[in-house]
Amino acid sequence: MIEVTFDQIRKNEEIRSYVEMGDQALGVMGFTEHSFQHAFRTANIAARILTTLKFSDREIDLARIAGYMHDIGNIVNRDDHAHSGGVMAFQVLRDLGMDSREISSVVSAIGNHDEHTSSPVNAIAAAIILADKSDVRRSRVRNREFATFDIHDRVNYAVKDSRIYIDTEEKTAVLKLTIDTSISSVMDYFEIFLTRMLLCRRAAEFLELQFKLIINDMGLL
Repeated sequence: MIEVTFDQIRKNEEIRSYVEMGDQALGVMGFTEHSFQHAFRTANIAARILTTLKFSDREIDLARIAGYMHDIGNIVNRDDHAHSGGVMAFQVLRDLGMDSREISSVVSAIGNHDEHTSSPVNAIAAAIILADKSDVRRSRVRNREFATFDIHDRVNYAVKDSRIYIDTEEKTAVLKLTIDTSISSVMDYFEIFLTRMLLCRRAAEFLELQFKLIINDMGLL
């Protein structure tokens, strides 16, 4: 079997098309940005998490691959996109000659990243969950008419800074947000993202970490 690398995946035109067209489809429906920026951020954050936790170089590269590809199922439909994306990734990676065990790890991570049906079934999946759900930022809002913002637009637009970091000494995964409360309240954030934060806690626990959420320097979880 061939050791398929992240560098090969990011240069693969078929996968690039799925990321690009999936984002365009979501744009038509008014969803937040899911373009290459989100794909690369998810890939890089997931890799950084596993690097900090001293996982192997190969597991780190597989996390990058899963992170980059995790939203390709949006080209099929937003609903159930994690499952359709996992099936698409299976076919693409098999065609590239990836080892079946590595395909299994990547496909499981992709198929288990959406908060409605997901579970941190392996370390790569756990890292993808934490990386994906921490990417909340103003630049992901497509709507430029503030007066027509719905609660999702307001919450994302209100986030001035979002970062997740691992403290190996304290054994914590800390998501730290800075929110402009003149745009959206902290309660609005919880209304929209509580399910995601609970999933992040489960993902952190899989990695033997305690999940902490800090908003405007206040610990909330």
